[in-house]
Parts: sequence; structure tokens; C-alpha cells
Amino acid sequence: MENNLQADVIRIASKHLGKVGGEGYSDLYDPSLLVAIPRYFNRESYGIKEEQLPFVGGDVWNAYEVSALTEKGLPVSGMMKIYYSADSPLHVESKSIKLYLNSFNMTKAGQTAEECREYVQETVARDLSEALNSKVNVKFYLNDLTPEFEFGGDFIDLERLVNLDEVEFDTFHSDSSQLKVNPSELEFNVETKIKSNLLRSNCRVTNQPDWGDVYIHMNGTLVPDYESIAKYIVSHRQVSHFHEEICEMIYIHLMEAYDPTELMVACLYTRRGGLDINPIRATSHDLIPGMFTSVNYRNKKTLRQ
Repeated sequence: MENNLQADVIRIASKHLGKVGGEGYSDLYDPSLLVAIPRYFNRESYGIKEEQLPFVGGDVWNAYEVSALTEKGLPVSGMMKIYYSADSPLHVESKSIKLYLNSFNMTKAGQTAEECREYVQETVARDLSEALNSKVNVKFYLNDLTPEFEFGGDFIDLERLVNLDEVEFDTFHSDSSQLKVNPSELEFNVETKIKSNLLRSNCRVTNQPDWGDVYIHMNGTLVPDYESIAKYIVSHRQVSHFHEEICEMIYIHLMEAYDPTELMVACLYTRRGGLDINPIRATSHDLIPGMFTSVNYRNKKTLRQ
């Protein structure tokens, strides 16, 4: 069954891959370029049931190469933030959304830059909502004067907790058995807030590398062994999955290993092709920063974004 699902994913996601020009490339508005992939293709192997998701959250996309023209030919360029919920039945394939956004490049709309901006913003929100069968929020920014959000300094970098130079890393295929509990006997709630830039995985279809920073917020009675978490994150280095799937897999593995009362996992991936993808999953909305998922705030880029 898993092999069949993988074949289906590759078939759907490969619509635009490997094409140098011609079909699939347009600088005039074309919503047919969008490709949607059923989320259950990625979830069944982890026992995640669509009708009873073990998390809340969503996917934040930042697009840095968005442009259109006014009716007089004035270029209107900026960046776009896109958000939709993790309970949407589908997610968008990354190259298709890049091609779709590029199709606005020579599209004329509006007498002023602001009218053009509104047209692009409203059109993208409508088209993505229809393609994904879910509400999609979109904001098209023309300047950097709007407020930014970044995960706070209360997330401690793993390299401050573990001497990574002394760790033997020898597993690179998503090994959740690496996750260990600190032998300390504690009978009260322990809060863990850590971040790491050790995350690297590969595209599910092309096997090209995807680099990311992972943020973990966990509350529970079990204390994680930080060295084991570092080894676990590194173990994704030769795994080929979508960004959203990596985030959900990490979430499930941490739940199984530590049985936390509260858990949040966010994977902030490096920009590729003018887009970065930032999935976030949590046990409750209270653990998800509202400004991170709100399109009214731009997300401050990490060092590698």
C-alpha cells in the first residue's frame, strides 16, 4: 500500500518537473498550473487518520518573487505570505505554486499599484482555496514596514545543551529509536523549548536537499535526552519527504517517545525557488504563536532563509 501511495505522489507531483520550457511555463495568469496533493498520501504510514488528527496547526508559505503589472504596465512587486490549516484535505505542490505565481508576471490588473496588489492577493486566495478545498489566507506585501514575528529567544539551541563535536552520528534514515529519556527521576511537569539547525531532508520527488530549522516546545513528566534528540534530527538527512510530512513525522515520534501533555513542532525550511515552507503542528492552538500563522505579520527569516 505504501509503495502504491508513493507512486501516486510522484505521478501527481511530477506534472511540472523536468520541463525546461514550454508547457507549464507562462507569464500570463493561469490557475490550471496549481497541483494539489492529498495529505493522506503522507499520513497513512504514520497512523494519522484524517478524520481524527492528533494535532492542530497549518502551513505557512512565504513567496519572495511575486509580481504583476498595472494596466499602464507598471511592475508591482513584493512578497506574499500564505497560510492554510493542517486539516485541509490537500496541500499544494511547491513547483506548481511557483509557476502559478510566475503566471502573474505579465498579467495586467488595476489602474494603480494598490489596485493591482489587491487583485493579485484576492485572486491567489480564491484559487488556492478552490484548489485545496479549504480556506487559504493570503497577504501581498509591497514594502517592509509591516510588523515582523520571530520565534523568541526562550528556545535554547541544542548546541548549547550538547557538545555536538563529541556525538557519534551514524544513522541518516529517520530513526525514532534514537530518542531517549533522561534517567533523572522527576515527578513534576518539565518544559522543554529547543531549536536546532541540524535538520536536512530531501524532496519526496526529486531527492534534492531541503534545509531547515526545527523548533520544539514540549511539556511533560519525561525529560528528553538532548543528545538523542540531536541524533534523531540528523537521522532525517537522507529521508525523502515533503516538508509537511517531516514536521508531522517528528511530531508523532516525539509523542510516542515522551508522551508529553503538550507539544509543538515547527519546521522552518530554507528558501528554494523563491519560496520557503514552514509547517507547524501542536496539541493545541495555545502553543502556536498567533503572529506566526497570521498573514498580517511577516515572519522574520532565520539565518539560512
